[in-house]
Amino acid sequence: MAVSSGEGKTAGQHDPAQRRSARERAGEQGLLFDERPASLPADVGYRGPTACSAAGITYRQLDYWARTQLVEPSVRPAHGSGSQRLYSFRDILVLKVVKRLLDTGVSLQQIRTAVHHLRERGVNDLAQITLMSDGVSVYECTSADEVIDLLEGGQGVFGIALGGVWREVEGTLAELPGERVEPAATAEDHPGDELARRRKARRTG
Repeated sequence: MAVSSGEGKTAGQHDPAQRRSARERAGEQGLLFDERPASLPADVGYRGPTACSAAGITYRQLDYWARTQLVEPSVRPAHGSGSQRLYSFRDILVLKVVKRLLDTGVSLQQIRTAVHHLRERGVNDLAQITLMSDGVSVYECTSADEVIDLLEGGQGVFGIALGGVWREVEGTLAELPGERVEPAATAEDHPGDELARRRKARRTG
Protein backbone atom coordinates (compact mmCIF):
# COMPACT_ATOMS: atom_id res chain seq x y z
CA MET A 1 0.00 0.00 0.00
CA ALA A 2 2.73 2.50 0.84
CA VAL A 3 4.10 4.43 -2.13
CA SER A 4 7.50 6.05 -2.08
CA SER A 5 8.37 9.01 -4.26
CA GLY A 6 10.88 6.95 -6.19
CA GLU A 7 8.65 3.98 -6.97
CA GLY A 8 7.58 3.24 -10.52
CA LYS A 9 9.32 6.21 -12.18
CA THR A 10 9.69 6.27 -15.93
CA ALA A 11 12.05 8.23 -18.16
CA GLY A 12 9.25 10.62 -19.06
CA GLN A 13 8.91 11.65 -15.46
CA HIS A 14 11.97 13.88 -15.76
CA ASP A 15 10.17 16.01 -18.36
CA PRO A 16 9.13 19.28 -16.63
CA ALA A 17 6.20 19.82 -19.01
CA GLN A 18 4.88 16.32 -18.35
CA ARG A 19 5.25 16.85 -14.63
CA ARG A 20 3.35 20.15 -14.81
CA SER A 21 0.60 18.41 -16.74
CA ALA A 22 0.39 15.69 -14.08
CA ARG A 23 0.19 18.29 -11.32
CA GLU A 24 -2.62 20.11 -13.15
CA ARG A 25 -4.53 16.84 -13.59
CA ALA A 26 -4.14 16.08 -9.88
CA GLY A 27 -5.36 19.56 -8.97
CA GLU A 28 -8.38 19.34 -11.28
CA GLN A 29 -9.36 16.00 -9.76
CA GLY A 30 -8.97 17.28 -6.21
CA LEU A 31 -6.29 14.69 -5.45
CA LEU A 32 -3.78 17.01 -3.81
CA PHE A 33 -3.77 17.65 -0.10
CA ASP A 34 -5.53 20.59 1.50
CA GLU A 35 -6.79 21.61 4.92
CA ARG A 36 -7.73 19.02 7.52
CA PRO A 37 -11.52 18.55 7.69
CA ALA A 38 -13.31 19.10 10.97
CA SER A 39 -13.82 16.01 13.10
CA LEU A 40 -17.27 14.75 14.06
CA PRO A 41 -18.38 13.72 17.55
CA ALA A 42 -17.10 10.27 18.45
CA ASP A 43 -20.24 9.42 20.41
CA VAL A 44 -22.61 9.44 17.41
CA GLY A 45 -23.66 6.29 15.58
CA TYR A 46 -25.63 5.86 12.37
CA ARG A 47 -28.08 3.08 11.49
CA GLY A 48 -27.75 0.94 8.40
CA PRO A 49 -30.11 2.92 6.12
CA THR A 50 -28.28 6.16 7.00
CA ALA A 51 -24.90 4.53 6.34
CA CYS A 52 -26.18 3.32 2.96
CA SER A 53 -27.41 6.78 1.98
CA ALA A 54 -24.17 8.48 2.97
CA ALA A 55 -21.94 5.88 1.29
CA GLY A 56 -24.08 5.46 -1.83
CA ILE A 57 -24.50 1.71 -1.46
CA THR A 58 -27.39 -0.73 -1.17
CA TYR A 59 -28.47 -2.35 2.07
CA ARG A 60 -27.58 -5.72 0.54
CA GLN A 61 -24.00 -4.53 0.03
CA LEU A 62 -23.87 -3.15 3.57
CA ASP A 63 -25.13 -6.42 5.03
CA TYR A 64 -22.81 -8.57 2.94
CA TRP A 65 -19.74 -6.49 3.79
CA ALA A 66 -20.61 -6.67 7.48
CA ARG A 67 -21.14 -10.45 7.40
CA THR A 68 -17.89 -11.01 5.50
CA GLN A 69 -16.05 -8.63 7.88
CA LEU A 70 -15.01 -6.26 5.10
CA VAL A 71 -16.52 -3.24 6.88
CA GLU A 72 -18.16 -3.98 10.21
CA PRO A 73 -20.09 -1.49 12.36
CA SER A 74 -17.69 -0.36 15.07
CA VAL A 75 -20.21 1.45 17.29
CA ARG A 76 -22.64 -1.44 17.72
CA PRO A 77 -22.71 -4.75 15.81
CA ALA A 78 -25.95 -6.62 15.23
CA HIS A 79 -26.72 -9.21 17.90
CA GLY A 80 -29.61 -11.44 16.89
CA SER A 81 -32.93 -10.58 15.31
CA GLY A 82 -34.20 -7.04 15.78
CA SER A 83 -30.91 -5.48 16.91
CA GLN A 84 -29.69 -2.42 15.04
CA ARG A 85 -26.17 -2.00 13.74
CA LEU A 86 -24.63 1.40 14.39
CA TYR A 87 -21.84 2.68 12.17
CA SER A 88 -19.32 5.37 13.06
CA PHE A 89 -18.31 8.25 10.77
CA ARG A 90 -15.05 6.42 10.04
CA ASP A 91 -16.98 3.26 9.09
CA ILE A 92 -19.07 5.21 6.59
CA LEU A 93 -15.97 6.89 5.17
CA VAL A 94 -14.46 3.45 4.51
CA LEU A 95 -17.76 2.19 3.04
CA LYS A 96 -17.73 5.03 0.51
CA VAL A 97 -14.10 4.34 -0.39
CA VAL A 98 -14.88 0.63 -0.89
CA LYS A 99 -17.75 1.55 -3.21
CA ARG A 100 -15.53 3.80 -5.30
CA LEU A 101 -12.80 1.19 -5.58
CA LEU A 102 -15.35 -1.43 -6.65
CA ASP A 103 -16.67 0.97 -9.28
CA THR A 104 -13.19 1.22 -10.82
CA GLY A 105 -12.87 -2.56 -11.11
CA VAL A 106 -10.48 -3.18 -8.20
CA SER A 107 -10.75 -6.76 -6.96
CA LEU A 108 -12.35 -7.49 -3.61
CA GLN A 109 -9.07 -9.06 -2.46
CA GLN A 110 -7.17 -5.82 -3.12
CA ILE A 111 -9.93 -3.83 -1.43
CA ARG A 112 -9.72 -6.05 1.66
CA THR A 113 -5.99 -5.35 1.81
CA ALA A 114 -6.63 -1.61 1.48
CA VAL A 115 -9.35 -1.64 4.15
CA HIS A 116 -7.12 -3.59 6.55
CA HIS A 117 -4.43 -0.96 6.03
CA LEU A 118 -6.85 1.92 6.60
CA ARG A 119 -8.16 0.35 9.81
CA GLU A 120 -4.69 0.71 11.32
CA ARG A 121 -4.75 4.48 10.88
CA GLY A 122 -6.53 7.06 12.99
CA VAL A 123 -9.42 9.05 11.55
CA ASN A 124 -7.35 12.23 11.26
CA ASP A 125 -4.63 10.39 9.32
CA LEU A 126 -7.22 9.15 6.83
CA ALA A 127 -8.02 12.70 5.80
CA GLN A 128 -4.41 13.17 4.69
CA ILE A 129 -4.31 10.16 2.33
CA THR A 130 -4.98 9.92 -1.39
CA LEU A 131 -5.57 6.42 -2.73
CA MET A 132 -4.57 5.75 -6.35
CA SER A 133 -5.58 2.70 -8.33
CA ASP A 134 -4.74 1.33 -11.77
CA GLY A 135 -7.70 -1.06 -11.51
CA VAL A 136 -5.43 -3.84 -10.23
CA SER A 137 -3.46 -2.48 -7.28
CA VAL A 138 -4.19 0.22 -4.73
CA TYR A 139 -1.47 2.71 -3.80
CA GLU A 140 -1.39 5.00 -0.78
CA CYS A 141 -0.03 8.50 -1.28
CA THR A 142 0.70 10.78 1.64
CA SER A 143 2.31 13.63 -0.31
CA ALA A 144 1.53 15.59 -3.45
CA ASP A 145 4.75 14.32 -5.08
CA GLU A 146 3.63 10.71 -4.75
CA VAL A 147 0.29 11.50 -6.41
CA ILE A 148 2.02 13.31 -9.27
CA ASP A 149 4.58 10.51 -9.71
CA LEU A 150 1.81 7.97 -10.23
CA LEU A 151 -0.17 10.18 -12.60
CA GLU A 152 2.96 11.05 -14.55
CA GLY A 153 4.06 7.43 -14.77
CA GLY A 154 0.68 6.28 -16.01
CA GLN A 155 0.23 3.85 -13.13
CA GLY A 156 -2.47 5.52 -11.06
CA VAL A 157 -5.36 6.09 -13.41
CA PHE A 158 -7.92 6.74 -10.68
CA GLY A 159 -7.56 8.65 -7.45
CA ILE A 160 -9.58 9.04 -4.27
CA ALA A 161 -8.64 11.90 -1.95
CA LEU A 162 -9.94 10.77 1.42
CA GLY A 163 -10.14 14.37 2.61
CA GLY A 164 -12.64 15.03 -0.16
CA VAL A 165 -14.62 11.90 0.64
CA TRP A 166 -14.57 12.99 4.28
CA ARG A 167 -16.26 16.28 3.41
CA GLU A 168 -18.83 14.54 1.19
CA VAL A 169 -19.79 12.14 3.97
CA GLU A 170 -19.79 14.94 6.54
CA GLY A 171 -22.17 17.02 4.40
CA THR A 172 -24.52 14.10 3.80
CA LEU A 173 -24.62 13.02 7.44
CA ALA A 174 -25.42 16.57 8.53
CA GLU A 175 -28.85 16.07 6.94
CA LEU A 176 -29.42 12.50 8.16
CA PRO A 177 -30.34 11.16 11.61
CA GLY A 178 -27.70 9.96 14.02
CA GLU A 179 -27.91 8.48 17.50
CA ARG A 180 -26.02 9.52 20.58
CA VAL A 181 -24.27 6.51 22.02
CA GLU A 182 -24.27 6.25 25.80
CA PRO A 183 -21.18 4.74 27.41
CA ALA A 184 -21.73 1.10 28.24
CA ALA A 185 -22.76 0.65 31.85
CA THR A 186 -20.34 -1.32 33.98
CA ALA A 187 -21.08 -3.57 36.92
CA GLU A 188 -19.72 -0.89 39.23
CA ASP A 189 -22.46 1.48 38.11
CA HIS A 190 -25.23 -0.91 39.11
CA PRO A 191 -26.62 0.12 42.53
CA GLY A 192 -27.47 -3.43 43.50
CA ASP A 193 -24.04 -4.88 42.89
CA GLU A 194 -22.50 -5.05 46.36
CA LEU A 195 -19.32 -6.75 45.16
CA ALA A 196 -18.72 -3.97 42.63
CA ARG A 197 -19.17 -1.32 45.31
CA ARG A 198 -16.62 -3.04 47.53
CA ARG A 199 -14.10 -3.20 44.72
CA LYS A 200 -14.64 0.47 43.97
CA ALA A 201 -14.26 1.36 47.66
CA ARG A 202 -10.97 -0.54 47.90
CA ARG A 203 -9.55 1.27 44.85
CA THR A 204 -10.61 4.73 45.98
CA GLY A 205 -9.94 4.20 49.67
